[in-house]
Amino acid sequence: MASQASQVLVAANRGPLSYALEQDGTLSTRRGGGGLVSGLSAALARQPEALWICAALSDADREAVRRGVSEPGVRMLDIDPGVYDDAYNGIANSVLWFTHHHLYDVPREPAFDAEFRRQWQSYAAYNRAFAEALAEEAAQGASVLVQDYHLALVPGALRELRPDLRISHFTHTPWASSEYLDMLPDDVRRDLLWGMLGADVVGFHTWAWADRFLGCARLDDERGVAEPKSAAESRYVEKSPLGPVRHRRTEVRVFPLGVDGDDLRALAHRPEVDDKLAGLRAEVAGRKTIVRVDRTELSKNILRGLLAYRELLTGHPEWRGAVVHLASAYPSRQDLKVYRDYTAAVAELAQEINAEFGTEDWQPVLVSVKDDFTRSLAAYRLADVALVNPVRDGMNLVAKEIPVVSEAGCALVLSTGAGAYGELREDALTVNPFDVSATAEALHAALSMPAAERAERTKRLAAAATALPPSPWFEAQLAALTPDA
Repeated sequence: MASQASQVLVAANRGPLSYALEQDGTLSTRRGGGGLVSGLSAALARQPEALWICAALSDADREAVRRGVSEPGVRMLDIDPGVYDDAYNGIANSVLWFTHHHLYDVPREPAFDAEFRRQWQSYAAYNRAFAEALAEEAAQGASVLVQDYHLALVPGALRELRPDLRISHFTHTPWASSEYLDMLPDDVRRDLLWGMLGADVVGFHTWAWADRFLGCARLDDERGVAEPKSAAESRYVEKSPLGPVRHRRTEVRVFPLGVDGDDLRALAHRPEVDDKLAGLRAEVAGRKTIVRVDRTELSKNILRGLLAYRELLTGHPEWRGAVVHLASAYPSRQDLKVYRDYTAAVAELAQEINAEFGTEDWQPVLVSVKDDFTRSLAAYRLADVALVNPVRDGMNLVAKEIPVVSEAGCALVLSTGAGAYGELREDALTVNPFDVSATAEALHAALSMPAAERAERTKRLAAAATALPPSPWFEAQLAALTPDA
């Protein structure tokens, strides 16, 4: 528990640091990685008495909590590992993620059985633990910023405990269409929406996802919903599924997360990145490059991207020996079989393309199926074409990062399923994520683009990408909780 009540609190599954248990039994800290953690950390550093509440993710994290070890401005919650696994893997990653990204193989799934019900109770308990910790730590009238789909029930639970607080919830994923959200059991769907509507402000990366949320709320049979007050906000008067009638006003807003251009360029020009770049240049040997960097996440559409590259080499044989596809596809959620199988399929398809088209002095695909951010930054710098073709993505910062770092300018092939599509589509070559042939033709057009046009497009893409970097993005959400903001 913090020594004094906090005026600004952030709640997220993952925190700004983690612990490691050394051989001598001591605990050491490691700072969290990624632009979002860095941006939130920088923003919170400017907030007096700010507190970040997160889950203890490892045995070392839990040991730190039990020993009373803590860092200023951070509180970790020691949640039972079984409850955490149910909530995180069983519900957040296997149900909510699949629902919002429209990933279900509908003839076979979902099937909401007794095991799902048990896991849903764990998800509710996990969210309740966060709500209770926030209620305990928050000063009167404090601002609480809840992050992502792992904690969708927190605003509603926290509103019950502390009606004085100003609460926001930001969803980093897409929001499901009403048809997909309606797959959830009725009571679960209502609890999910009611939990979100406990916030004063609900935020999304784009209006596409915000509109999906509004549509789902309107179609909920047991709720009476007011019409939008304006294009910028919608307010609701809600009936609680728990029984008593209560009134809530929830604003739906959009905060499109960008990248910090200066920080990203500084990271990309460190000596270790220079070394990786030299190695990649030697492997590419002066050929043009198509670059993609993704987790092996089902929604990233890596397999169709590789199929499109194979069709490019088939339909436009002039590119054989003249282009290399640098694909960084680092493993994600390997504790789930469907993700392990997908990662293996990516590696297998890359090998098939190399076997079909490769020569003694040309390997068509250079794939890295491991988490190597240094290599990814080197590939960014080398990119002639960036391929970002997700089926469905909350934002996709890679689409914004590559134009910022690419040295010679890059043509961006971007699918309509990316959250970044709305901001970047004017200067990207846009494709239907399911249309392999159209993606192959877009790759051909991107590779054929004149250098001057490519440079101009890259300049405009980079300007759009850096419009709202992480720290101002967080501060905009905080300002939205200020009355009359």
